[in-house]
Amino acid sequence: MSVAYFDCFCGAAGDMILGALIDAGCPLDALQRVVDRLELPGVRLEAAPTTRHGLAATQARVVVEAGSQTAHRHLPQIEQIIENARLGGRIAERARAVFRRLAEAEARVHGTSVERVHFHEVGAADAIVDIVGACAALETLGVDRIECSPIPTGSGTVTCAHGVMPVPAPATAQLLRGVALADCPEPGELTTPTGAAILTTLAERFGPLPAMTLTAVGSGAGSRQGKTRPNMLRVLIGEPAAAADGETCDTVALLETQVDDATGQVLGHAAEVLLAAGALDVTIVPIIMKKGRPGQLLTVVCRPGDADALAEVVFAETGTLGVRLGTAARLKLARETQPVGTPFGTVRVKIGRRGERVVRVWPEYEDCAAAARKAGVALHVVQQEALRSWRQSADDPEHSHGQR
Repeated sequence: MSVAYFDCFCGAAGDMILGALIDAGCPLDALQRVVDRLELPGVRLEAAPTTRHGLAATQARVVVEAGSQTAHRHLPQIEQIIENARLGGRIAERARAVFRRLAEAEARVHGTSVERVHFHEVGAADAIVDIVGACAALETLGVDRIECSPIPTGSGTVTCAHGVMPVPAPATAQLLRGVALADCPEPGELTTPTGAAILTTLAERFGPLPAMTLTAVGSGAGSRQGKTRPNMLRVLIGEPAAAADGETCDTVALLETQVDDATGQVLGHAAEVLLAAGALDVTIVPIIMKKGRPGQLLTVVCRPGDADALAEVVFAETGTLGVRLGTAARLKLARETQPVGTPFGTVRVKIGRRGERVVRVWPEYEDCAAAARKAGVALHVVQQEALRSWRQSADDPEHSHGQR
């Protein structure tokens, strides 16, 4: 698994993120092919070496021919552009998620619905290219996990389509809710809505640099020089450092609430909505509350960047008046997935290891359930066949793949 850590020591903007990923090794021609698929007339992507305060960096620039710029777009129009491009891998999924989060922030700022939000600066071709290009670069570089430093916002005011606004701009402030912020003496707008949307949507953690084996470093330059520090953003890419027995460690957020006035159907529905919204796990445990009242403890495990949005879901779905927030370090076994053949078709098997020792092997439930339904047999029959097939391959030196 490859991890990218964005070091936002002087803020973040879409062009800085894209420039850093190009500087880290993403080929410009690969990104230009993605831009071409967006079918934005008169638009091309350029990147050139530059310096900020004497430090080398790459500056990405979206060039739009005169008369090709669109004044504003709505979210459905942007989503249609992304869909029509037929982008592979996680590019389209990530890009849509960034724009959806951005639309939600703008809707909250302007007191309207997500569908009625019209983007000005962030609906322009250059912002679309920055967001889709960043997602494409992450895919090209093979990045699976994204983490980020605390984010400085800057100070003073900024002039935009709605006039003179305080820094952070209203949409940026909404996007950064629940995110660790950093102080920075550099004046001006350091973090733009586009930069905030990319990082708060894709990053799973905001904090110090994780333990990792570094494989690539990239620096992306902003459009100005900066007064007190170089106007740059760095990305550090590498492999997570494994614990002594092969596990990896990360940080998760925990949301908890106790309810005594919600039915089982309400809580079951809430769990489904939370998982669909990005929760890593949801548990519901019967408890005895004060004065002997029976109740339920709802616990949500999620990525730190998703905590605020999922807390909103808890409030909306359960009617609770308070949610406890916390974080926890999580040790994870080194994991892999291996397809195995069974009389009922191919089934994926999940394997958990500590070092060279296999600790846990279990077939993927969805694969087994689908095969069982198709064949008209019990679920455990498919599961046992999958385990038998895996054991046979593990005992065969030519097909063991180092699982023993």
